[in-house]
Amino acid sequence: MRTKAVRLYGKKDLRLEEFELPPIKDDEILVRNVSDSICMSTYKAAALGPDHKRVPKDVDRNPVIVGHESAGVIVQVGAKWKDRYREGARFAIQPALNYKGSMDSPGYSYRHCGGDATYAIMPPEVMELDCLLEYSGDAFFQASLAEPMSCIVGAFHAAWHARPGSYEHEMGTKAGGRMAIVAGGGPMGLGAVDYALHSGRAPALLVVTDIDEGRLARARELFPAEKAAESGTELLFVNTAPLADPVASLRAMSDGAGFDDVFVFAPVAAAVEQGDRILGRDGCLNFFAGPTDTAFSARVNFYEVHYGATHVVGTTGGNTDDMRESLALSSAGTINPAVMVTHVGGLDSAAEATLTLPDRPAGKKLVYVGVSMPMTAIADFAELGRSDPRFERLHGLCAAERGLWNADAEKYLLEAWPEI
Repeated sequence: MRTKAVRLYGKKDLRLEEFELPPIKDDEILVRNVSDSICMSTYKAAALGPDHKRVPKDVDRNPVIVGHESAGVIVQVGAKWKDRYREGARFAIQPALNYKGSMDSPGYSYRHCGGDATYAIMPPEVMELDCLLEYSGDAFFQASLAEPMSCIVGAFHAAWHARPGSYEHEMGTKAGGRMAIVAGGGPMGLGAVDYALHSGRAPALLVVTDIDEGRLARARELFPAEKAAESGTELLFVNTAPLADPVASLRAMSDGAGFDDVFVFAPVAAAVEQGDRILGRDGCLNFFAGPTDTAFSARVNFYEVHYGATHVVGTTGGNTDDMRESLALSSAGTINPAVMVTHVGGLDSAAEATLTLPDRPAGKKLVYVGVSMPMTAIADFAELGRSDPRFERLHGLCAAERGLWNADAEKYLLEAWPEI
């Protein structure tokens, strides 16, 4: 089976290549990828190359396929899995395997398994760990985005609180409490807002901060405060850049009590310290954004750790249960991961889009691996449609859904754009 894939050879060395996959073994599964959303973690792996914990040291001689937020169709099932998986079924994948203590993961560590490939081979550990999940939704991109959403789900589940005088941790964010999402105007922050409002444990107060007014304007449009209020949540979007004292202003929004749950979505010391300083008693801070600097650090107020019972957790990725929850909520329409997507493109745009991810701020960039298409902003569809009727059609389909990517737009793109 021939495949076209984006492979990593070393630091910032991504190459789109065509090569032959070996025949699958009895304990493997061949899949056809349809969509893969680009994660900042993939950029970090590409930037660090063999210095990344998940990337093999010999990647220069044995390149790996990148991309771990993939969805597609099962093509061929090895004999071992015939009773469990069926050919033709749609799939999503949970890449955080943690197999026998190894950090190996699809999209980072495997020569033949990754999302930025037209065809890929799932190694046996993916199935052994129940990380190849059947998906019944009507759009592949939702299954791709279930992976980043599962990271958000996991972060919310990892939060904890304790009653005074008790050593028992009550897991999860505080229902009806006060929550802040620091640096939350990006794609993962928007996903967190969606989940916070619709997870069944909505806070009474949700404050989302950013320093980019454009991102905040889009967030306000996607999540109207009036709609959140109907469900009992006071939702505030705050630009902290012009505030003389952001900490004092944010604490005032909580009537001076501070926040029960704080999520920090940027690996910036000032953001972490701001999050720490707005915690209330028994407040839980989740440092969500993974840094590339192995010496990254920030100041924590240990006076409040001691007397205020504040605490810090960090999560990276979700588990299979988180992935299943994400898929179920997306399929039911309870959450809409499309709020994260701002760009779509084909496999021939994936390498450049990955390597320039930090330099071209945007939401999620979605790759359709079977087509050839430049990475294109949804906001540019209307203008491009003046000269290309395909973009005019895409604009109309997205405009009908508040400017969001959707199943009809995906179906049309897959029909209208040429194969890679």
